[in-house]
Amino acid sequence: MLFLPHSFRDPKLLDLALTHSSMHSSRDNERLEFLGDAALDLVVAEELFKHHHDLPEGDLTELKAWVVSRKSLAEAAREMELDTVLRIGPGLKERALPRSVLANVYEAVLGAVYLDAGLEAVREFVRVTLKRALEQVRTRSHGENPKQRLQQVCQRDHATLPVYKVVDDRGEAHARAFLVAVEAGDVLYPSAWGRTRKEAEMWAAYEALLVIEGDVSPPDTELAE
Repeated sequence: MLFLPHSFRDPKLLDLALTHSSMHSSRDNERLEFLGDAALDLVVAEELFKHHHDLPEGDLTELKAWVVSRKSLAEAAREMELDTVLRIGPGLKERALPRSVLANVYEAVLGAVYLDAGLEAVREFVRVTLKRALEQVRTRSHGENPKQRLQQVCQRDHATLPVYKVVDDRGEAHARAFLVAVEAGDVLYPSAWGRTRKEAEMWAAYEALLVIEGDVSPPDTELAE
């Protein structure tokens, strides 16, 4: 059962948004995903601009990256139970849906909302479905992020700085993804994916902190996937 904060005037848009490319249908949700990604960036940037009057552009960018990360979008998709109605091919049915697929269907549905009812409907959809993530960044202290924390740890323990390495990159220009690992103190820590290199570096730093410090709270230190 879907829990969508939007009633579609054109149900065919929602139907298309829930059709994954693995179905090999004549039409799938990739174009809607592209549109939803752009709308999401605009609306989240607008929300952060209004609520963080004292933050410079760089910090706003980091906060936005965390709100629109695959982790945040995948959680929102699960809460709406999009994973239970998404039409997928046999290959994906054999395993749990990856976070990337869930994040992409969130963006596709958002693109459908935009076509169905415009930007104000998108704003309301984002405010409701990403409420937790938006509230978390509103209470976040200035400049607090895993890359800075890891730098402090490395300087303290090794008298050196962490080094970020791109392990892999995939996708087209509008849907690029980067796999980054961080090396610190001659140790290569678990890698992490991100939709930009900066996003991936933030998640790689978080993965390293999990190993080094154990219990690291994402709401207080994580800024991007």
